[in-house]
Amino acid sequence: MYRPTFVIAVLAAIIASQAMISGAFAIIAQSLSLGCFPRVKVVHTSPKHEGQVYIPEINYLIMICCVIVTVSFKNTEHISNAYGIAVVDVMVITTLMVTLIMLVVWKTDLLMSFTSVLYKFVQGGYLPIAFSLFVMIIMGIWHYVHKQRFVYELNNKISSDYVRMGLLYSELVQGIPPIFSHFIANIPSIHSVLVFVSIKSFPICKVILEERFLFRRVEPRDLRMYRCVVRYGYKDKIEESDEFERQLVENLKDFIWHEHLMSATAEQLRSGGSGDLGAQEEIQFVQIAKDKGVVYLLGEAEVVAKPNSSMFKKIVVNYARSFLRKNFRQGERFLAIPQSRVLRVGMTYEV
Repeated sequence: MYRPTFVIAVLAAIIASQAMISGAFAIIAQSLSLGCFPRVKVVHTSPKHEGQVYIPEINYLIMICCVIVTVSFKNTEHISNAYGIAVVDVMVITTLMVTLIMLVVWKTDLLMSFTSVLYKFVQGGYLPIAFSLFVMIIMGIWHYVHKQRFVYELNNKISSDYVRMGLLYSELVQGIPPIFSHFIANIPSIHSVLVFVSIKSFPICKVILEERFLFRRVEPRDLRMYRCVVRYGYKDKIEESDEFERQLVENLKDFIWHEHLMSATAEQLRSGGSGDLGAQEEIQFVQIAKDKGVVYLLGEAEVVAKPNSSMFKKIVVNYARSFLRKNFRQGERFLAIPQSRVLRVGMTYEV
């Protein structure tokens, strides 16, 4: 019975590994959407089901780790010890809802199921705990600094009294990011039309083109500054730069037209449509600015700890997060921005 059992065991291991890999992909994808993990490439393999994802970097990392563990442990005993602790941990977590019954009815010590395999900790059982601790540290560092950077930008929004066409990418969906004043101080000219662009992913398959661009005006009106939230589904592909610019400008024209119609009074409409005339002038101005050329403004914000911060915070922000940022995907590559029309200005945030 050895050979048939061996075949069944191999097939069972393949099924279990696929479940583990799929679970890892799903967890990383959710962590990425919550800002708890550095950028990685997420490929959605199904147009109907959101959770079916593939992450090449994580897939190769798991492959390398499997080879290293196999070569290091050299036998299935240590691997089974590591697997045993991982399974027990999962069972403890997923059975927290019946804790009350275990304590009141069964009179069971909650630590018994966990401590029953702790004696194998030094014989390979440490592996899942080490892996989970490593991933938890990465997620904690990235989320902490990501949140501190967002709070800094939120608390240091500049006035609108500061702006040919520019697209400034930012994660803020309201207000003006603080790095904009840094742009103004470091570029020789002010763009005649400026659009603050925030690209957001939604947990739906596709976002129709008519609902993709959401515009608002940034006051005062004579500065011709706009905020645009670009919404994509998980199966949508970000267009090439020329097509993206065309779609954005066309939707911006529609926004300007409808805004003027909504704000025009009945008297203006009766007197010959001066509201329409104002809309046409602004639309023509935007088109001329677009024809002259679109510049993509990217702020490279470096986050550092304040001088009076604790040593632990300095290590987390200045070194650990910096290492993760340099070794994962960068924003302009993720957005496929043409490098020939990118203007970068660096700025340091002290958090």
